[in-house]
Amino acid sequence: MIARMATYVAFLRAINLGATRKFPKAAIVAATQAAGFADVETHINTGNVRLSTAMRSRARIETALEGAYRESQGFEVPTIVLSQAELGRVVDDAAELGEGHEGRHYVSLLKQEPDPEAARTLEARTTEEERVVVRGRAVHLLVRESYLDSMTTNATVERLLGVATNRNLTVLSAVRRKWC
Repeated sequence: MIARMATYVAFLRAINLGATRKFPKAAIVAATQAAGFADVETHINTGNVRLSTAMRSRARIETALEGAYRESQGFEVPTIVLSQAELGRVVDDAAELGEGHEGRHYVSLLKQEPDPEAARTLEARTTEEERVVVRGRAVHLLVRESYLDSMTTNATVERLLGVATNRNLTVLSAVRRKWC
């Protein structure tokens, strides 16, 4: 019996930042393929990877990728994996939450489902200048001007909810259009 392949999107955390965490797109593709994944493709050089696999456990996929990336590059690369449907929901939620919003929209993708109390604590950071909404494994940050001026950063998200990686809505929407 041949196992059916499913497509996932992996988001790599903290690569290509500074001189010591370089991970070029070609090396990402090679390491992902070496780990046994098929149909591998990347989108821009910020660690967005499409892959197909017969594995169905998100945790197993993340573990396999993190091991392959560590072996390839010599440093840890926390990896958050979403199914195509999960990515679609994140982008749909963003469209709903951003209706009428004039500023910028960022999303921190979480490795694990957040603790509900911790999620409420994070959402309580909402101010007139920035809105924080947790939906599943996605933390939406809507700011007026710049993410750099925001009081809620990916580091804040990680302190409260665990491992996360941040993307702007433009990138997530492009990845969805391209791969879902």
